[in-house]
Amino acid sequence: MADTREHPYTGARFLVSIGEQDGREPSAGFAEVVFPPFEHERTRDREPGHTPPRPSDTSGALLVLRRGVTGRLDLYEWWNATRREKAPPTRTVTIQLLGDDDRAAVMTWRFERAYPVTLSYSPLNAMTGSVVMEEVALAFERVEMA
Repeated sequence: MADTREHPYTGARFLVSIGEQDGREPSAGFAEVVFPPFEHERTRDREPGHTPPRPSDTSGALLVLRRGVTGRLDLYEWWNATRREKAPPTRTVTIQLLGDDDRAAVMTWRFERAYPVTLSYSPLNAMTGSVVMEEVALAFERVEMA
């Protein structure tokens, strides 16, 4: 359940877990989460026998995760498996907003049956010396909040 208080939480303290991964592992060290707008199915789409289209085919509502490149290939391997297999390998992606003490989650988003649609990297530029960023955009079947 979400932890309410008078003053808003900052967006700087959060954990991202993909599948069985622990959100405190270095590979889960995401620097940015961009939430999609949460939309619902229209009533007519809930007719018996109707199969909803894949999220990436209709709404474009994708969850975007960004992290600094560390040489890990876990996101590439998941993306690569998704493009090669007929049925994409899905995982549950959990995002936890942490309280001021970084210990307890005050709000949680669970993106179920998520799979990578795009994987991209920031430009390499010898003149700036900035961190190379890795970005994965995920389609998902549903989102739950607590």
